[in-house]
Formats: sequence, structure tokens, C-alpha cells
Amino acid sequence: MTHQPQSIRLTVGQAVIRFLNAQFVERDGVTERFFGGAFGIFGHGNVAGIGQAMLEYQDEFPYYQGRNEQGMVHIAIGYAKMRNRLGALAVSTSIGPGATNMVTGAGTASVNHLPVLLLPSDVFATRSTGAVLQQQEMPYAQDVTANDAFRAVSRYFDRVWRPEQLAPALLEAMRVLTSPADTGAVTIALPQDVQAEAHDFPVDLFRERVWHVARNRADRAAIQRAAEIIRSASKAVIISGGGVIYSDAADALRRFAESTGIGVGVTQAGKASFPHDHELALGALGASGSQYANGPAGEADVVIGIGTRYTDFTTASNTLFRNPDVKFVNINVAEIDVHKESATALLGDARETLEELLTALDGWSVDASAREAAVASATAWRTEIDRIIELDGSPTLSQAQMLGILNEAAGERDVVVNAAGSMPGDLHRLWRPGSLKGYDIEYGNSCMGYEIPGAIGNALADRSRRVFGLIGDGTYLMLSQEIMTAVQEHLAITFVIVDNYGYGSIAALSETRGAQAFGTRFHERGGDGRHDGARIEVDFAANAASYGARVWSADTADGFRAALEEAKACDGTSVVYVQVDAQGRFGGSGAWWDVPVAEVSELESTIRARAEYDEEKAHQRLYL
Repeated sequence: MTHQPQSIRLTVGQAVIRFLNAQFVERDGVTERFFGGAFGIFGHGNVAGIGQAMLEYQDEFPYYQGRNEQGMVHIAIGYAKMRNRLGALAVSTSIGPGATNMVTGAGTASVNHLPVLLLPSDVFATRSTGAVLQQQEMPYAQDVTANDAFRAVSRYFDRVWRPEQLAPALLEAMRVLTSPADTGAVTIALPQDVQAEAHDFPVDLFRERVWHVARNRADRAAIQRAAEIIRSASKAVIISGGGVIYSDAADALRRFAESTGIGVGVTQAGKASFPHDHELALGALGASGSQYANGPAGEADVVIGIGTRYTDFTTASNTLFRNPDVKFVNINVAEIDVHKESATALLGDARETLEELLTALDGWSVDASAREAAVASATAWRTEIDRIIELDGSPTLSQAQMLGILNEAAGERDVVVNAAGSMPGDLHRLWRPGSLKGYDIEYGNSCMGYEIPGAIGNALADRSRRVFGLIGDGTYLMLSQEIMTAVQEHLAITFVIVDNYGYGSIAALSETRGAQAFGTRFHERGGDGRHDGARIEVDFAANAASYGARVWSADTADGFRAALEEAKACDGTSVVYVQVDAQGRFGGSGAWWDVPVAEVSELESTIRARAEYDEEKAHQRLYL
């Protein structure tokens, strides 16, 4: 009988990869492998440590090649979204700028409560070499490095100075990554010498380990208190956030709405959580929403927030809920969110809590007139969408018309991906998702540059879906190179480059805030020293083609439809470039967003904007 060894000698880098490959997650009786592999860009800090380990275990643990460190983290975010937070990717970088390039991505992951594992390389633990290439030296402390910048944007941060510290660091990392409430960016900084150092690790560290994702129940007394408040409502509204999707609570929400007769408004993250064609679907709510949801929200005496963070876009900077007697009931797994707006807090899983709250309501519903009013608002908004996207014979497509054509071309399981700019607002109001995972708009951090890598992450997580990655010309100039990664991985993605000649969203905002669209259009510097010369023409189609994608261009409705059909038939990564009317807008949301305007100025445009700002600011309140 042979005796099993109690330890195995591995480098720290090898131990990290072996551990990650043995992690599983279980919810509702379904067990899945947690990590889908790792992205890495190699430099002197990780090429012979983590890089060597990825080489050694590449047949068991997939390696993906990225082009930009921020882009790699955004790919991991898109992957985690599609996996419903039950799967993640790891990202490895070298020391210095390679590591700090990930900070923005880390912030985006943590804001959105999405699991990503970041493995930035770090300085020598032994300090035997003195200062190393790309090290930021601090005159007041030698144990502070550039990687400490991750502390502010990570849900968990650790630095492994010695191999003995690796096991507890990895276990804590998994605790956070698989927590519905605490998940986000997890950063384990790895000094470059420690990565290559050998150590006798316990064999048990590498056994297959299953992390069980619990569905925690809300307090029973709190459910009874919440039920009393809801029964007192004469005009109620539901806000459905991303937590509804991540907890698989969409069916429970539908049953709750149908039983109570309460209309449902959706946030950006919760957009696909309630069927667009449901009679109680009020549509987009908040600063990027419509009056058809914001009107009922403004009148509501009870607001039921489910899985929402109540950001300023959702609350219209605390001006949306104008009923002086409004009360809030919140369902959330995160304690920081469940108490917002001085709510009656139901701290627990959305699906289970909705079911238990519905039981506590014991058949209660709003009166018939309130339900009819919600149905009327929902019906009117769907009619308005049809009007907005209708083609009117104009020579140039509006952005809304372009989205209408794209929505018609998208299949039931297809995914649309976008981030900051004017398109998220249009998508929030106009897009009709075909499935729960059909809508990925990064609006928690509103991070320009997410669009292309986010689409790649979605496609990697589920190769059975076609992904449409929407990106404006301004954002494309920031982070386009991951198109090559999509080509490299043979992903079924169609990127739609929408050209409105600059930073169109900020141009519109700037004009309403008295700043005259300053610095938002792409023009040469003219003879007067200002950027008012000739417009700089960028050949976006040629640029996209240079990455290896197949490219079509269109500037009419018929041309765009034809290009989409050919792109969808393409085996691999495709790009459609389309020009839209830079001034083609379709009205506001009926809600406000607090962007302060200069209090004093000699510009008439700013003076007028400040007066309007002060008028809206007067409606702002704290919900106490």
C-alpha cells in the first residue's frame, strides 16, 4: 500500500494555477467549474513565474492572449456577467504600468459586484536587487508599491510576500469571489521573485473544492413589516435592478407584479429582468428612462426596490420620488444597498424574498384603477418606441432608427453590449431584449472602453450566442485593439461602429450645461488657436479591417440592414461601420441629473444654464 504524500513541491505561480483549476461553484444543485481560464500579457514581472505556470498547465487551464491590460479585465467582467456571477476569469500582468493599467477595470468590476481575479506582479520581496525596472519608489515606506492603488477599487486585496501566505490568500479570494454580497475585483499582488520560488504546499490545497452560493432569507419580522407598508399603498412602483437577474428572480418578479398589479420600472442593470411586452412593464426608469416610468415613480407612495443600488441615474439625483409621504421597501443581498433611502430593509436573496413577501401579502393587490393606470403607461411607452424608431425618409439615420434596425436583426438569444455615451440612454429606453442575458450595458462605472472587450467576455462565456458590440467613434479611439482578440478566438461577434463625429453624449450634456460642446468634436486646431478647423476624418472601417475582421460600411437604412445580414452570416468576427445624424435626438426622460454648473460666469450660455440648474436643484431631497 503506497502512502499518499502530504505535500507537493511547486512554485508559487504553479500553485496558483493548480488551485484555480480545482475550484467549483454550486447553486440550486448545479455545480460548475468556476474559472474559465486566464488572460495574460507577459513582461519581466510575470513571464517566468505565472507565465511559466500557464505554459505548463495550458492543456487543463485555458490561456487567452490580450492586447491591453484594462481590456483584459473588461473581458473578464463581460464573462462574469454572462455566467451570472457563477464564473470568472483570472488576469495576470507584469509589474508597473502593466499592473496599474488594470485599476480602471478593477473599479468597474467592484462597482458592478462582478467577480474578477487580478494577479498583478510586484517588486522583489527580498529587495536583493535594489529598485527594479518600473518600480515606483516611495521615500517614506519600502513596503508600499504601485499595486497599493488597487486597495481602493478591490473588494479584497492581498500581497503574498512569502509562499506560506499563498494558501490563506487564495482561500480568502474565493470566499469573496463567490459571495453574492461582497463579490467584485479581488487582487492578489505577486512579487516577481516569489512567483518563481518553490515551496512544499499541502496536497489538500489542490483538491477539488466546491463553493456553495447560498440563498439567504430575509428576516421574517422584516417581511411582515414590509408587507404592511405595501398594503398601505395607493400608488406603488417596483424598481427592478441587476440583482433580479443575478439571483434568477425574473420569474418570481413577474408573479409578484401580476399578483399585486404594481408596474415595474427597470434600471440599466435590470433592463432584461422584466419582459418588454408585459402589460405592467413601464420600461426604463430614472435619468436615462422615460416619463412613462418616471411619472408613476414620481407619484408613488411606496417604492419597492429589488436588487438596485439607487445610483443617481436611478433616483434622478434624488429628485424622482416626489410624493411627500413616499416609503421604500428594499430587497438586496448587500447591506450597504438595502438600507438606502431609509428603506424597510429585506436583507436576502431576491428570488426567495419575493416569494416569501408575496405569501405575506396573502393575495393583496392595488385597486383596479391603479393597475389600469400602470397598464396604460406601459402601453403608451411601447407605442412611443415604435414612433421613435420609425424610419422617416431622412437621408441619414438617427441613432434611434439605427438601434431599431439592429434590434430587428438580433435573434432572441443574441446579446447587445455597450457602455458610456449617448447609446446607453437610447438602449435603456428603446431596446427590447429577447432574453435575460440579452442586454449588457456597463453603466455602474459608465466606463468608456468596455464595449469591445465586454462583448468578447460575453462570447467566451457562451459561444452559442451572437454578440453585438456597439461602440461610438469616440470610445473606439480609446480601446479598439481587442478586436484582434476576438478574431484570434474565432468569436461570433458583430461590432457596430457608430460614427456621430466626436463625443456626442458629452457634447449634448455640455450644451445643456452652458459649456457649448467645448472639446467634444474632432477638429484640427485652426488659425485662431482653437479646435475649430477642419474635421479630422478617421477611416474606422479600414482600421477595424486591419485587425483581421471582415468589415461592411453603411449610411442608409437599407444598406445597414443588408450589412447586418451579411455580418451575421459571417463565420467569425465582423464589423459594421455606420454613420448617424450627430443631431438626431428624440427628447428627454422627464427626469433630471445633477451635473453642477458654474455659479458665476461671463458667458450667457452658462448664466442661463445655472438658472435652470438652481430651479431643478430645488426639487432635490434626502429620503429620511
